[in-house]
Amino acid sequence: MSETVKTGHPKGLYFLFFTEMWERFSYYGMRAIFILFMTKILLMKDADASQIYGSYTGLVYLTPLLGGYLCDKFLGNRRSIIIGGLLMALGQFFMFLSASAGADGVSLMWMGLTSIIIGNGFFKPNISTMVGQLYPANDRRIDSAFTIFYMGINLGAFFSPLICGSMDFKWGFLAACIGMLLGLVAFILGQKKYLISEEGKEIGLPVKKLDAKSIGMIIGSIAIIFFMLNFKQMFKSDIDIISYFIYGAMVAMPILILTDKSLNKIETQRITVIFILAFFVIFFWGAFEQAGASLTLFADRQTERTLFGWEMPASYFQSVNPLAVISIAPIMTMVWGFLYARKLEPSSPKKMAIGLGLVAMGYVVIAIAVKGLGLGEKVSMWWLIGLYVIHTIGELCLSPIGLSMVSKLAPLRLSSLMMGTWFLANAAANKFAGTLSALIPGGEDGTGGATSFIGFQITNLYEFFVLFIIMSGTAAAILFVLSSWLEKKMHNDHLESVDLEVENR
Repeated sequence: MSETVKTGHPKGLYFLFFTEMWERFSYYGMRAIFILFMTKILLMKDADASQIYGSYTGLVYLTPLLGGYLCDKFLGNRRSIIIGGLLMALGQFFMFLSASAGADGVSLMWMGLTSIIIGNGFFKPNISTMVGQLYPANDRRIDSAFTIFYMGINLGAFFSPLICGSMDFKWGFLAACIGMLLGLVAFILGQKKYLISEEGKEIGLPVKKLDAKSIGMIIGSIAIIFFMLNFKQMFKSDIDIISYFIYGAMVAMPILILTDKSLNKIETQRITVIFILAFFVIFFWGAFEQAGASLTLFADRQTERTLFGWEMPASYFQSVNPLAVISIAPIMTMVWGFLYARKLEPSSPKKMAIGLGLVAMGYVVIAIAVKGLGLGEKVSMWWLIGLYVIHTIGELCLSPIGLSMVSKLAPLRLSSLMMGTWFLANAAANKFAGTLSALIPGGEDGTGGATSFIGFQITNLYEFFVLFIIMSGTAAAILFVLSSWLEKKMHNDHLESVDLEVENR
């Protein structure tokens, strides 16, 4: 049967999203309560907690560069996933110990964050890369596979805030630890049975001998990240060393990869497209990831959360996005299929521009809600829910499409490294999100202090949300204008004849 008429998906796809579902349960369960834990238990200021949140989530997306490199060179996909899962479970256990210690648990928190950050670096790029390896080259099912994968992992992201947010902080972190262990055990037991291609071949890069240099890189990375997280506290400094590190890597990686002399012209142009789109992704996630930072503080303090006499925990709002993904993703898959059949489907760059436009629209909704908000007043929860639903549609236009694009455009020999580089944009975006979250006006009514961003004065919540409208809306317009040029540089018509390496996926 011709691969172009194949329907359905291999069992390995569902096995991988089941594994990823539990890892996402662990990550999002912890994220849902993290900033509230810092402000309520560790008694940190909003701005300090926001910066730590941005540093943590930023580094979570930076370490896939290390994990992708070590996977490609030595560990292989499967062993990398196992190492990463173990480290993340250990990190969540440290967070449990930190919450148990109360205000004295800051040092344990740094240990937990370090372990989660390093573990995620091994886990995240490899499981995403293996999804693409399940399919033959140029198989159109890859786009829908990543959408299904994305929908599946959101099951974990949906339940985790409801479960972890309903508990005391320490039990919430322990539940996140147990979730990670469940996913890890499932992966170890089922990998040989399910991780095979449709031709019956095992997928995943082989394991090679790990040399002393690579072991030193792992140990050194752990020490460096722990040092960076503690830098301000250790030296009583206002210098944000993590920002320099993340943004510096964002500049250095394109230079490093694009100067590789083994790349041919087509490969170089495709990789350039990945980097350009990665830049625009920063503006999307910088606005979107306010969900775990400023929008959680907004939900806790200035959103009416009472239903039939019961006050909903603020963390529950973080379940709206994954629930919307589960509900809307099948519709989006049908929409793309409908448009494809009529040769009207937008290209990947255009889809991503649409996603950026939708995140701006979500902030239009919440800006309308808070305009003129008075002292002590709260907005209806439906405004916030509306923002999350609109953002979800934008996410489905951007995130799974981006993962699929990297899988198709990156040369196989650089596949994990390029996936790690794609997550580097998320690292910069999440750090940026923490910086932006720190600009939220303080106080229970959001008017407790003025802030500014590159000359834009922020004195209330309305102006705070308008900043995101301007930022993401402008990025959407520019990307849409550039999309036709980017489409040419993707060389989709040469996928079979030029990029012969991909044929062996």
